[in-house]
Amino acid sequence: MFRTVLWFAYFWAYLLSIQPTLLKVNRLERMDRTLEHDRLTNQTAKKWAHSLVKLAGVTVEIQGEENIPANGSVLFVSNHQGNFDIPILLGYLDKPKAFIAKIELLKLPLIRSWMTHLKCVFMDRSDIRQSLRVINQAAEQLKAGYSMVIFPEGTRSKGDMIGEFKPGSLKLALKAGVSIVPIAICGSYKIMEQNGFKIKPAHVKVTIFKPILTTDLTKEEVAELPGKVRDIITQGLSH
Repeated sequence: MFRTVLWFAYFWAYLLSIQPTLLKVNRLERMDRTLEHDRLTNQTAKKWAHSLVKLAGVTVEIQGEENIPANGSVLFVSNHQGNFDIPILLGYLDKPKAFIAKIELLKLPLIRSWMTHLKCVFMDRSDIRQSLRVINQAAEQLKAGYSMVIFPEGTRSKGDMIGEFKPGSLKLALKAGVSIVPIAICGSYKIMEQNGFKIKPAHVKVTIFKPILTTDLTKEEVAELPGKVRDIITQGLSH
């Protein structure tokens, strides 16, 4: 329990401590100094996320990072086992990335600001029209060169199983014409969800698979794409 209390205290204290950096990021955005803005935003977010994972006593094993294209944006498609998936991906994968996140996160001060600067988009899954607008917004971000992460299950599995992918969850990759990079996260639910939301040390394995091209696909290949990606991730969880 002490680790959990310490972790949450650190979580908010760190966010408060980087307020001067947030002010600088805001200023860079107003001045249209995009490269400096993006570099500082991603460096700060990555350092914070990495420290959150380390403080939880979590060890992270990354396999296949060489499969991430060095240039251009991609859509990372990952299974979603627990709350720590976002800081793990943010803190341990070098390529800058934003997230397609649940709209409830907009209610959290400071977090909302940093996620917005990262180019995250917020989806209300109970509102189909809003969800479609967000998909289009995310596709525009991909076209502009910002990689995105989506959890197509739509919610945490809180275990080893992988849920069904939400219909249309991969359409933004097709709209933007970017490659899909499947990711299998194994063991993140053991940090919190398995323990009644008390934080405990765990080992998490993150496997990154080769990119899947989304251009020039036939109708049949488009229809098979969600199942193909899900099968790849499922295989990664079984190893």
